[in-house]
Amino acid sequence: MRCDGAPDPAVQQDINTYISLWRDDPEVNVTAVLKQCNLALQLVDEVEGLFKDATDPQENQQYKEALINLQELIHFKHHLTTEDILKRASSNIDTETGNMQTVIRDDQVTVCLWANIKKNPRFKGLNFEEVGFGFEIPKQLAVSDVAVRILHTHYDHLSMLARMTHLRIQTASRRSLAGGEEVPEDSVEQVETKENGKVEEEPQQQRVEEEVQSIQGLEGRKSATSLQSRKNSPLAEVQESNIQTQMEALEAEGDLIGSSVQLPLMNQAVHVVDLIQFTPLGGVFYYDVFHLPPQALQVNGWEIRQFLNAGLQTFHYPTEKFDFGSSDALICPPIGASVILPDFVVFLETPQVARWDAAEKQWRMDGITDVSYDEAEAKISFKMDSFQAFVLMQKTYANLPFQSWELRPLGQDAAIFMVNGALIDLSITIQDNQCLLQSERDRGLSHIVGKWMNVSALQKAMINAGVNIFVNQYTDNYVSTCGKDPLTEHAAYEQMALFASACAFSRSKWNSKCGAEHLVMQACEHLDSAPVPEDSWSLYLLGAQRSQKLEITEESEDFSSDHHPSSEFHSTFIHMLQDSMSPGGVARTRESHHLFVDTVQSLLCATRPLMYS
Repeated sequence: MRCDGAPDPAVQQDINTYISLWRDDPEVNVTAVLKQCNLALQLVDEVEGLFKDATDPQENQQYKEALINLQELIHFKHHLTTEDILKRASSNIDTETGNMQTVIRDDQVTVCLWANIKKNPRFKGLNFEEVGFGFEIPKQLAVSDVAVRILHTHYDHLSMLARMTHLRIQTASRRSLAGGEEVPEDSVEQVETKENGKVEEEPQQQRVEEEVQSIQGLEGRKSATSLQSRKNSPLAEVQESNIQTQMEALEAEGDLIGSSVQLPLMNQAVHVVDLIQFTPLGGVFYYDVFHLPPQALQVNGWEIRQFLNAGLQTFHYPTEKFDFGSSDALICPPIGASVILPDFVVFLETPQVARWDAAEKQWRMDGITDVSYDEAEAKISFKMDSFQAFVLMQKTYANLPFQSWELRPLGQDAAIFMVNGALIDLSITIQDNQCLLQSERDRGLSHIVGKWMNVSALQKAMINAGVNIFVNQYTDNYVSTCGKDPLTEHAAYEQMALFASACAFSRSKWNSKCGAEHLVMQACEHLDSAPVPEDSWSLYLLGAQRSQKLEITEESEDFSSDHHPSSEFHSTFIHMLQDSMSPGGVARTRESHHLFVDTVQSLLCATRPLMYS
């Protein structure tokens, strides 16, 4: 145990003891239990980090079991507090409606409870105005001893469970900056087939051919011979090792897909959600209906209460049998739900609703009807056949590809990275090794805008808030790209970071026209914090062996690789830039702190603007 009494998440015995003691704790007061749950949530985050970092299979399994046990116990505690409140429903009746309704909130959860005391057959539903949640129920439930609960957790344990439960092999593109290691010629790739569940061996030659096809992309085209020649060079071997280290570190720190990136695909027949293509946002809404526990009776000053050992019981709608004899008993209409979008996330498009399949442990988009979205009120309403947990989702790469981007210095060891995305514009100020997000949009981002944090923390916060501009080895399966050589691309990011204190860089429309072996960008020396004048930009062509300044401009009608007559060829981009830089600019680049350079490079590698714009 730690000095504060919390268990050490790395010690299995401590975790098991903590779980056992808390499970046996009789406390059911909602305020006390929610405080305990918040402590347990901190422990979940720590165990999740250990689970992602674990390389030993036995340790990995131990952390996985601990995660699942903690998450289930937290939800069990929510059930206990719900049961305790519902047992006293008759003593907390609302005089206007004759039923009990209450809202309980803290930083992590919102609990909305309604108990059907009056059993009015004309009752249709209820809106919890203070939180913006509502529900609609049919007549069968309006006359039954039931209670409805909407439990909104700001965290999402179900998507994590889906990732851990369903593993499916996906092929990463060779255009990923992460795929650096050579594969021996006699090796084979094992692919799990969906049809028969058997393992087949894919010949190495076929795998190489697929990789070559993948790297050709949607716009740029590159020959297999060119790729092989690059891989055989000594520079390529060194850069490839650096690329793998850089991107693996970013993905390990990020929270986009965790350690198990082999996720369930979207199946058109059953609408199972692909958790790479879609990202759940705003937490989980647990939508439940329960049997109302027996209420206390007041007799001659005595309180008589029936105790049931079974605990809180789920009311199984629509399979539950009803006692009234009309033909309506045979019809079970859908139930409705409506929620105001959480104010700590941004939905760039109309949210998509997914329901939780508890049996298969996965999200599905079928079985949801009558969806309506009021953008002005940020409210979504829909109907389902039964009570199930649901979540709001958005396409992970909705803001890609970028329409434009610019990296501009603000002084020594300071710069601003501006991105005009497909749906939202963002800027990130970099000072030393800290980053600060800025955006004109206020709703959903107030908790992260204007706050300094390191690049990995910023990446995680932006993804969780729904403003993802970051990529991984699977992104180009969903987004059109320029199809660039990853080694040349990574070398460009390295050199841009080295000169980010004195030079500005920006997107060029010719980058998609110069072929997969080359990159084109605008660049110039810029020593103040003002915007770059339009006439200051020059175009540069970067390749594996040499870099050059181009004669054409961004306004030229056609692309040409002719070099500028007043310039020379250079082996690297930074030597090319130095030809036209002032002594003050060169001195500033030499004084750049390594933490600033590393932060800029990490940000560029995480967003890959030369590939996705």
